[in-house]
Amino acid sequence: MSKNKYPLTGITVLDMTNVLSGPFATQILADMGAEVIKVEKPKGDDSRSFGPFINGKSSYFISLNRGKKSIVLDLQSKKEKGYFNKLLSKADVLIDNFKPGTLEKYGFSAAFLKRKYPRLIQTKISGFGETGPMKKFPAYDIIVQAMGGIMSITGKNKNQFNRVGSSIGDIVAGLYAVIGILIQLINRNKTNKGSRLDLSMLDCQVAILENAISRFSVEGKIPEPLGTDHPSISPFGAFKTSDSLIVIAVGNDKMFQRFCDVVGDNNLALNEHFKTNALRNKNLNLLKKKIEFNLKGKSTQFWLKKFKENNIPSSKINNIKDLFESKQIKDRGMIFNYKDKSIKRLMISGNPLKFSFFKRKLENMKSSELNEDRKHILKFFKLI
Repeated sequence: MSKNKYPLTGITVLDMTNVLSGPFATQILADMGAEVIKVEKPKGDDSRSFGPFINGKSSYFISLNRGKKSIVLDLQSKKEKGYFNKLLSKADVLIDNFKPGTLEKYGFSAAFLKRKYPRLIQTKISGFGETGPMKKFPAYDIIVQAMGGIMSITGKNKNQFNRVGSSIGDIVAGLYAVIGILIQLINRNKTNKGSRLDLSMLDCQVAILENAISRFSVEGKIPEPLGTDHPSISPFGAFKTSDSLIVIAVGNDKMFQRFCDVVGDNNLALNEHFKTNALRNKNLNLLKKKIEFNLKGKSTQFWLKKFKENNIPSSKINNIKDLFESKQIKDRGMIFNYKDKSIKRLMISGNPLKFSFFKRKLENMKSSELNEDRKHILKFFKLI
């Protein structure tokens, strides 16, 4: 169906996912040229009803579903089930994020799909996977953040836990789904056989805990929230200036010496408590007091300029408005104006994958209305 040549041109994806984890994954595939057909229930993806709205359209839905075609199929209908089977016969990938057992209810079990469509790549995203005592339970982002441990190390201190501001329970699962689909495509090229990916949102949260797992294993101490601080690198966090906060990341001893030179406090570098990263980490509270004493006389902008001149990683804490005004973000095309005749202006986030061998104008990739492409899809698959 796609004429342009992109990395995934020729790959057809049947997308039965809803809201965030799956749509996040399939949007990446669509950006890379895959033909993504969003197979929706009669009422459509739930996120079509999520605000804020612009000209009656969900900006939430648009931001996750550009470049996909939409068809409604009611799998309770024998005729529509036949249509779905025809789509499956031509598809490369089937992805869903239903609760386990949902597709089986309509006769599309993993075993059936493998038998009837042996080259089909199946990708199943669920809260807890298809094995284990919780396999039948539904999940949401905040549940897997809490259950997967990420919330226990996020927040101001051990008495104040926070959900990560972005829905990383869903988003990380979406990213792993893309990785898994691409691996399955490579495997099919080698074996000429399809396969199935069982992906758990909870598993994905455990996988991104960085060194919290190994630290507990080695030290026997339960990791706790540290605010903006790092558990093993210092100074590495947010510090008060005369007018706001500045984030500083000093990754090694040589950089710490340079940092001390910039803030004009050589005694800090010579202090026995701060000579190595291990000592700085051990004496972090004292270090923070001394650093903030040095920073409090000048503004965040003053220090940003000084640190930039001396190659010391630093930043103010940008809000979303700041991102809209960032020259770096604009240059990288990471926020762009979505083009639609019925929408005057809607800015959405771009794709961070910048390849040397192809470029694509994402602003021209439309988000389809519910069932908008039904006739086109049925005609292409010779169903009408």
